[in-house]
Amino acid sequence: MTKVYVFNDFGGAEQQQVIDRASPWPAAGQLAIKVRAAGVNPADWKIREGQMGRKWSLPAPTGREAAGVVTAVGEGVDGFAVGDEVLGAVANGYGGLAEHTILEASNSVAKPGEISWADAATLPVAGATAYDVTHQVELEAGQILLIIGAGGGVGRMAAQIGAVHEFRVLGVAHADKRETVEATGAEFIEAGADIADRVRAAAPDGVDLIVDLVGGETLHAVAGTAKDPSRIITTADPKTARRLGGEPVERTNEALAKITDVVKYEVVNPYVTARFSLEDAGKALAAVEAGHAEGKVVVEP
Repeated sequence: MTKVYVFNDFGGAEQQQVIDRASPWPAAGQLAIKVRAAGVNPADWKIREGQMGRKWSLPAPTGREAAGVVTAVGEGVDGFAVGDEVLGAVANGYGGLAEHTILEASNSVAKPGEISWADAATLPVAGATAYDVTHQVELEAGQILLIIGAGGGVGRMAAQIGAVHEFRVLGVAHADKRETVEATGAEFIEAGADIADRVRAAAPDGVDLIVDLVGGETLHAVAGTAKDPSRIITTADPKTARRLGGEPVERTNEALAKITDVVKYEVVNPYVTARFSLEDAGKALAAVEAGHAEGKVVVEP
């Protein structure tokens, strides 16, 4: 048996709990792991609330990214063996917030010894997303990258990637995250009323790429600052982005290996700011849902 954090019905945090389930066994193309750390993302509570559909069988496990030690290898999987340290995306029907879970081998990589378990657990979803969203449109050194939601885990990594490429990075976030944004080398722009005016003051000729991690009113407000609306890339609000002329992020197979290498060489720091036990996974989800986390939140079973 293994402990798994689930939600029993679509709705609020009162639906969440730790339950016991049979230890999972990998199907073809999958890896079973003993979880050492799992990342927590906004999608986790949005799925629980039903914002991303109601296709999940209940009770539904929570968590989409994890790092751990391989305990079994599914049929047809090459390059992995029992005892390997890995990080990857959790397979459909399973959750990262668990003692044991299943990863998709095609979306998993070896964990370098230089990367901590906590940092590794943030890379399959948050890290890979930051990589993809900053590489979908090719910019040159000196061009302006505007990140909406620069104070969160994905935003902070995206800002660091921008710094590596020598872009001029403008980071939109709430006032309490100024220090977090500026620590990446980005220029802080406070979110809220008149946000477009503040962006235009910082970039009078417009910005070369908007990376949107928030969506909604903020994306709509700043969209006009883009020199080319096709250079609006969102992870949060495809419908609004498309209406404005932009596109959703395109996921790539190579992103996880690329961001893992970048973190291995300490060029990007996932900036894990909070760690919780599996029993306290509800607190981890609450921290992410409240929007006050300044970096990445992880659960360590």
